[in-house]
Amino acid sequence: MRNAALILGLIGGLMGLLVGLASYGYTSAVETFGEVEGLFEQVTRLEAIRAASVIAPILALAGAGMVKVRALWGGLLLLASVAGMYLGFGLGFFTLFPMTFCAVAGIIALAAGQPDEPKAHF
Repeated sequence: MRNAALILGLIGGLMGLLVGLASYGYTSAVETFGEVEGLFEQVTRLEAIRAASVIAPILALAGAGMVKVRALWGGLLLLASVAGMYLGFGLGFFTLFPMTFCAVAGIIALAAGQPDEPKAHF
């Protein structure tokens, strides 16, 4: 179970990193070059999107890396990254998949206390 959480968390974190790079790049480009009416307009929650672009993928990748040894902490970081992506980006086509991968990885990591180790993490 921990291996599955690791793989799903890595995939979700890397996909979230791509969404974060595109979002941060878009906001920076609009800020640098200006708005084009009807085509490129600045978002209303600039700081939330930029913070989620940086923090949420890092939480996902760190949680995925942690899940083999510390399943509870890794699962909590994965679920925190899902919350960060949802609050920063919202739910859309490009955010649905990284959020789903990270959420499933976090749930699997939280459930992985018993099968892989004789001692549960709770």
